[in-house]
Amino acid sequence: MPIQTEMDAAGPDFYRILSDFVLEGTEKHTILQKVELDGRPIPLYVNEFWTAKQRQASSIQEISYRACFKPQLPRFFIERLTGLGDVVHDPFGGRGTTAIEAGLLGRRVISNDINPLSEILTRPRLEVPMLTDVAARLGDIEFDTGARPDRDLTMFYHSDTLDEIVSLREYLRGRRDDGSEDASDRWIRMVATNRLTGHSPGFFSVYTLPPNQATSPNRQMKINRTRGQKPEYRDVKELILRKSRGLLRTLSDAGRRNLRECARTAEFFTEDSRRTPAIRAGSVQLTVTSPPFLDIVHYSQDNWLRCWFNGIDDAAVSERMTMSHTVEDWERVMGETFYELYRVTKPGGWVAFEVGEVRKGKIRLEERVVPLGLDAGFGCEAIVINSQRFTKTSNIWGVGNNRCGTNTNRIVLMRK
Repeated sequence: MPIQTEMDAAGPDFYRILSDFVLEGTEKHTILQKVELDGRPIPLYVNEFWTAKQRQASSIQEISYRACFKPQLPRFFIERLTGLGDVVHDPFGGRGTTAIEAGLLGRRVISNDINPLSEILTRPRLEVPMLTDVAARLGDIEFDTGARPDRDLTMFYHSDTLDEIVSLREYLRGRRDDGSEDASDRWIRMVATNRLTGHSPGFFSVYTLPPNQATSPNRQMKINRTRGQKPEYRDVKELILRKSRGLLRTLSDAGRRNLRECARTAEFFTEDSRRTPAIRAGSVQLTVTSPPFLDIVHYSQDNWLRCWFNGIDDAAVSERMTMSHTVEDWERVMGETFYELYRVTKPGGWVAFEVGEVRKGKIRLEERVVPLGLDAGFGCEAIVINSQRFTKTSNIWGVGNNRCGTNTNRIVLMRK
């Protein structure tokens, strides 16, 4: 059965929940103050509202992607601001963190991201095939020992591993092109995409950057020389099965049922966040999202190898992406995004807009976001700061980001 939560019955006083919140296993109480932005007093809540410990989230979330938030963040708001069957939306879908949490909780999903990789990494984890089906499908795939890529990737892979990767790539492309691709194929594609490069023997590649970044071939050759390493053989099928077991290890039968039910109606788009005409006006109860932060993350560069494996033109994706180099440019794009979010949000619906401290705290984007939401027609209900370390004597409004933002989330909470 879908998970029942407080919001399903009567709709509690969300502000009382924030004020009285104490995370299980801690003694931290909410610090509350009023701040003035755009000439309006706004409540600011600071606490450890969720833990960042990976093991406290579902194993199905363990897919690496650059600059993604922890699953506990969307879960906190989904549990408290939506009911069963409500639509949860993310206009910057990324690896699908919001979509997967919404599915686990029995909600419906709309996910948008200008990069088609987002759906490749998300949809298969809603469909969740059985591990036995994945193993059987892998057993049916024949690898061509003479397969060769259309570019030099020998700095990343042993020649035999590269044969297997190229063979798998061609198999998946054929299944997709002839319309026979199914949930098992999409799962294999997703896991293989996730295993392309990384810094342990659990990946197809030689030691390289963490799996959410793909370095350039020239840079990888330098890494190989510096470390005195060369690519060793990796068994592609075995690593796909190993990662599949890991992704499914804590997934309950109820969670699997909820995800599969969600997959039946889930919608995925690759539109500009400012223009999503296929999303019906007034259909979304809650948006939980974390937008691109200025120019500090280069999503297309980081994903060039994933794009290659999936037949995606990374240059074309890069051209469509709006990478803002100044705060003013970022505000313009996010302002237009807020107008679109206002259109798709139900009356009484919410937007939880997570931003970070940019450039070592010199720019606090929440101060820029509040006026944007207000201009679009939303009311700003609160700013929520999740901080793993703070004290009663903290400078609350300027809560430190604990080593460059790794332990702090700052969420602007809007309501229509």
